[in-house]
Amino acid sequence: MSDRPETPLLDRVLGPADLKQFSDPELVRLAHELREETISAVSETGGHLGAGLGVVELTVALHSVFAAPRDKIIWDVSHQCYPHKILTGRRDRIRTLRQKDGLSGFTKRSESAFDPFGAAHSSTSISAALGFAVARDLGGACDTGHGDAIAVIGDGAIVPEWPMRR
Repeated sequence: MSDRPETPLLDRVLGPADLKQFSDPELVRLAHELREETISAVSETGGHLGAGLGVVELTVALHSVFAAPRDKIIWDVSHQCYPHKILTGRRDRIRTLRQKDGLSGFTKRSESAFDPFGAAHSSTSISAALGFAVARDLGGACDTGHGDAIAVIGDGAIVPEWPMRR
Protein backbone atom coordinates (compact mmCIF):
# COMPACT_ATOMS: atom_id res chain seq x y z
CA MET A 1 0.00 0.00 0.00
CA SER A 2 1.33 3.41 -0.93
CA ASP A 3 1.50 6.39 1.38
CA ARG A 4 -1.62 8.48 1.18
CA PRO A 5 -1.16 12.19 0.58
CA GLU A 6 -2.10 14.86 3.08
CA THR A 7 -5.34 16.41 1.85
CA PRO A 8 -6.73 18.87 4.44
CA LEU A 9 -9.05 20.67 1.99
CA LEU A 10 -10.20 17.51 0.22
CA ASP A 11 -10.92 15.96 3.62
CA ARG A 12 -13.63 18.64 4.05
CA VAL A 13 -15.42 17.64 0.83
CA LEU A 14 -18.26 15.16 1.27
CA GLY A 15 -19.97 16.22 -1.95
CA PRO A 16 -19.77 18.84 -4.69
CA ALA A 17 -21.81 21.42 -2.75
CA ASP A 18 -18.91 21.64 -0.29
CA LEU A 19 -16.75 23.25 -2.99
CA LYS A 20 -18.85 26.40 -2.79
CA GLN A 21 -17.27 27.23 0.59
CA PHE A 22 -13.77 27.58 -0.88
CA SER A 23 -12.09 30.71 -2.21
CA ASP A 24 -10.41 30.64 -5.62
CA PRO A 25 -6.91 30.12 -4.11
CA GLU A 26 -8.32 27.28 -2.00
CA LEU A 27 -9.88 25.69 -5.10
CA VAL A 28 -6.43 25.74 -6.70
CA ARG A 29 -5.00 23.96 -3.65
CA LEU A 30 -7.96 21.58 -3.65
CA ALA A 31 -7.21 20.68 -7.27
CA HIS A 32 -3.62 19.87 -6.27
CA GLU A 33 -4.86 17.64 -3.45
CA LEU A 34 -7.38 15.97 -5.76
CA ARG A 35 -4.59 15.23 -8.26
CA GLU A 36 -2.45 13.68 -5.51
CA GLU A 37 -5.40 11.60 -4.25
CA THR A 38 -6.14 10.38 -7.78
CA ILE A 39 -2.51 9.37 -8.32
CA SER A 40 -2.40 7.62 -4.95
CA ALA A 41 -5.61 5.67 -5.58
CA VAL A 42 -4.76 4.61 -9.13
CA SER A 43 -1.28 3.53 -8.00
CA GLU A 44 -3.09 0.95 -5.84
CA THR A 45 -5.90 -0.11 -8.17
CA GLY A 46 -4.62 0.51 -11.67
CA GLY A 47 -6.74 2.26 -14.23
CA HIS A 48 -6.70 5.17 -16.61
CA LEU A 49 -4.50 7.72 -14.86
CA GLY A 50 -3.69 10.27 -17.57
CA ALA A 51 -7.26 11.02 -18.59
CA GLY A 52 -8.29 11.85 -15.02
CA LEU A 53 -5.22 13.95 -14.35
CA GLY A 54 -5.97 15.97 -17.46
CA VAL A 55 -9.35 17.08 -16.11
CA VAL A 56 -8.63 17.73 -12.42
CA GLU A 57 -8.95 21.53 -12.63
CA LEU A 58 -11.91 21.20 -14.99
CA THR A 59 -13.64 18.83 -12.56
CA VAL A 60 -13.11 21.20 -9.63
CA ALA A 61 -14.35 24.12 -11.72
CA LEU A 62 -17.46 22.29 -12.93
CA HIS A 63 -18.43 21.14 -9.46
CA SER A 64 -17.76 24.55 -7.92
CA VAL A 65 -19.93 26.38 -10.49
CA PHE A 66 -22.72 23.94 -11.31
CA ALA A 67 -25.09 22.13 -8.93
CA ALA A 68 -24.81 18.43 -9.72
CA PRO A 69 -26.80 16.20 -9.68
CA ARG A 70 -29.47 18.79 -10.59
CA ASP A 71 -27.13 19.92 -13.36
CA LYS A 72 -26.10 16.93 -15.46
CA ILE A 73 -22.36 16.57 -16.05
CA ILE A 74 -21.88 14.09 -18.89
CA TRP A 75 -18.38 12.65 -19.23
CA ASP A 76 -17.56 11.77 -22.84
CA VAL A 77 -14.81 9.31 -22.06
CA SER A 78 -15.76 7.94 -18.69
CA HIS A 79 -12.26 7.05 -17.61
CA GLN A 80 -11.83 10.80 -17.11
CA CYS A 81 -14.24 10.59 -14.17
CA TYR A 82 -12.00 9.39 -11.32
CA PRO A 83 -11.61 12.91 -9.84
CA HIS A 84 -15.37 13.39 -10.32
CA LYS A 85 -16.01 10.22 -8.32
CA ILE A 86 -13.78 11.47 -5.49
CA LEU A 87 -15.66 14.79 -5.30
CA THR A 88 -19.11 13.18 -5.46
CA GLY A 89 -19.09 11.19 -2.25
CA ARG A 90 -17.16 8.12 -3.38
CA ARG A 91 -13.73 9.00 -2.08
CA ASP A 92 -14.03 6.43 0.70
CA ARG A 93 -14.38 3.73 -1.98
CA ILE A 94 -12.00 5.09 -4.63
CA ARG A 95 -9.40 2.47 -3.75
CA THR A 96 -11.89 -0.21 -4.82
CA LEU A 97 -11.85 1.20 -8.35
CA ARG A 98 -12.05 -1.54 -10.98
CA GLN A 99 -12.00 -4.23 -8.28
CA LYS A 100 -14.59 -6.95 -7.73
CA ASP A 101 -17.62 -5.32 -6.04
CA GLY A 102 -15.82 -1.97 -6.19
CA LEU A 103 -16.38 1.26 -8.05
CA SER A 104 -16.71 1.08 -11.79
CA GLY A 105 -13.88 2.48 -13.88
CA PHE A 106 -16.49 4.48 -15.76
CA THR A 107 -19.56 6.53 -14.92
CA LYS A 108 -22.38 4.24 -13.87
CA ARG A 109 -25.95 5.38 -13.29
CA SER A 110 -26.64 2.73 -10.66
CA GLU A 111 -23.55 3.82 -8.71
CA SER A 112 -24.45 7.46 -8.10
CA ALA A 113 -26.98 10.16 -8.85
CA PHE A 114 -23.96 12.19 -9.97
CA ASP A 115 -23.53 9.81 -12.93
CA PRO A 116 -26.57 10.64 -15.07
CA PHE A 117 -25.24 8.85 -18.15
CA GLY A 118 -23.24 5.64 -18.27
CA ALA A 119 -20.87 5.46 -21.18
CA ALA A 120 -17.27 4.83 -21.96
CA HIS A 121 -16.94 5.76 -25.57
CA SER A 122 -15.82 8.88 -27.31
CA SER A 123 -18.26 11.40 -28.74
CA THR A 124 -21.37 10.40 -26.77
CA SER A 125 -21.49 13.35 -24.36
CA ILE A 126 -22.80 15.90 -26.83
CA SER A 127 -25.82 13.89 -27.91
CA ALA A 128 -26.53 12.76 -24.35
CA ALA A 129 -26.38 16.32 -22.99
CA LEU A 130 -28.61 17.48 -25.84
CA GLY A 131 -31.09 14.74 -24.92
CA PHE A 132 -31.16 15.86 -21.28
CA ALA A 133 -31.61 19.50 -22.33
CA VAL A 134 -34.42 18.72 -24.77
CA ALA A 135 -36.20 16.55 -22.19
CA ARG A 136 -35.86 19.36 -19.65
CA ASP A 137 -37.19 21.95 -22.12
CA LEU A 138 -40.14 19.76 -23.11
CA GLY A 139 -41.02 19.06 -19.49
CA GLY A 140 -40.53 15.35 -20.03
CA ALA A 141 -41.17 12.70 -17.44
CA CYS A 142 -37.52 11.71 -17.21
CA ASP A 143 -35.60 12.78 -14.13
CA THR A 144 -33.82 15.80 -15.60
CA GLY A 145 -34.85 18.39 -13.05
CA HIS A 146 -34.51 21.92 -14.33
CA GLY A 147 -30.75 22.14 -14.43
CA ASP A 148 -28.17 22.54 -17.12
CA ALA A 149 -26.64 19.74 -19.16
CA ILE A 150 -22.86 19.93 -19.51
CA ALA A 151 -20.98 17.82 -22.06
CA VAL A 152 -17.34 17.17 -21.16
CA ILE A 153 -15.92 16.32 -24.56
CA GLY A 154 -13.12 13.75 -24.46
CA ASP A 155 -9.82 13.91 -26.26
CA GLY A 156 -10.79 11.05 -28.56
CA ALA A 157 -13.75 13.01 -29.92
CA ILE A 158 -11.57 15.57 -31.65
CA VAL A 159 -9.15 13.77 -33.90
CA PRO A 160 -7.68 14.63 -37.28
CA GLU A 161 -8.85 12.89 -40.40
CA TRP A 162 -6.94 9.63 -40.72
CA PRO A 163 -4.83 9.05 -42.63
CA MET A 164 -3.83 12.67 -42.65
CA ARG A 165 -3.67 14.19 -46.09
CA ARG A 166 -0.99 16.65 -47.04
